[in-house]
Amino acid sequence: LGSSAPEILLSIVEIVGGGFHNGKLGPGVIVGSAAFNLFVIVAFCILAIPSPDTRMIEKYDVFIVTAVFSMLAYLWLVFIVQVSSPD
Repeated sequence: LGSSAPEILLSIVEIVGGGFHNGKLGPGVIVGSAAFNLFVIVAFCILAIPSPDTRMIEKYDVFIVTAVFSMLAYLWLVFIVQVSSPD
């Protein structure tokens, strides 16, 4: 859950309160929040490194797995929202 817990709980309340039908918030709230959190955290991590210093990824395989599964999750969401349930 992490930092997206409020959005997830809000969406659950909306779905349960709406008789398990789509609400106005939808998955965009969760995805938008997750993407914003990801970009802000990465930006602050980059800004926290002093200017002449550099950092290298030590476990490149973990980075690749995380990146691939993140992209697959976003593609799956696009499929669900646009193709499977366009309304």
